[in-house]
Amino acid sequence: MPLFFLTLTFTSCKYRSGTGSREIIIFHAGSLSVPFKKLAAEYELQNPAIKILTESSGSLVCARKVTELKKLCDIVASADFFVINELLMPDYASWSIRFATNEIVIAFQDKAKYASELNSGNWIDVLLRDDVTFARADPDSDPCGYRTVMVFKLAEKFYGLPGLTDKMISKNKEFIRPKEVDLVALIESNAVDYMFQYKSVAIQHNLKFIELPNEINLGDPTENNMYKSVSLEVTGNSPGSKITVTGEFINYSLTILKNAPHSRDAIDFVSFLLSRRGMEIFRENGQKPLTPFIYEQSDKVPDELKRFFETKE
Repeated sequence: MPLFFLTLTFTSCKYRSGTGSREIIIFHAGSLSVPFKKLAAEYELQNPAIKILTESSGSLVCARKVTELKKLCDIVASADFFVINELLMPDYASWSIRFATNEIVIAFQDKAKYASELNSGNWIDVLLRDDVTFARADPDSDPCGYRTVMVFKLAEKFYGLPGLTDKMISKNKEFIRPKEVDLVALIESNAVDYMFQYKSVAIQHNLKFIELPNEINLGDPTENNMYKSVSLEVTGNSPGSKITVTGEFINYSLTILKNAPHSRDAIDFVSFLLSRRGMEIFRENGQKPLTPFIYEQSDKVPDELKRFFETKE
């Protein structure tokens, strides 16, 4: 399926207050909690008749709430476009827009063991020490979880260290959590020394972090060929099923579901999110907008959203 690139344009118009039911229900990735809270607060100030109801979970869990639990929702915002494209299309959604990016870092506090020694060159040696603990997200629940395993696989290739992935995934399994933001509490309580985390989440929580080489951090589109050399299986959208996820530079996406109970207001909220101010909120919280936006299914994107981009086919 071809990809089409979107060029952000700006508008000075005031967003409409909407009609009908005054709620918008959003299931979103845990790593979007801080920017979405701020987006919702500003949108509600402009539209006092509307209440934004947000529910945070790992992106794979967000999708399963729709496909398995049949929970009503207007907008799904995922940390990986793959989740929407693979688990929600075509039955529950018909389009998606990729709007932001990120990268995997190792985050910690000053009290972490060997914090003064840790750098992008020795992180493997430090994290594999017996007296060091680290946390990661669950690959079957959260893209940050399967991306962390991809970082291990990429590091094994990049550094030429056979068996590294097995060593990393077998260590500290008791500190695997359902979503990436659950890891923050482990760090802040000093229950673990380090965590594999999105850079934006580390910034939002004022944590220290080291960046990893571009060849392994999943944050550089120019390294996509390297990223695509790794993959792993995760739980699919039905009990017992499995799907294969292939490495890709990190890009977040969103969609409005086909059966969205408040679709008109949901379109208006997405318009605000894609606007200049919406993208500023992401930048202010350590997350880069994806410029230009990327979308598939160009004929299915609502007309009201097309004013934010030019289609180049």
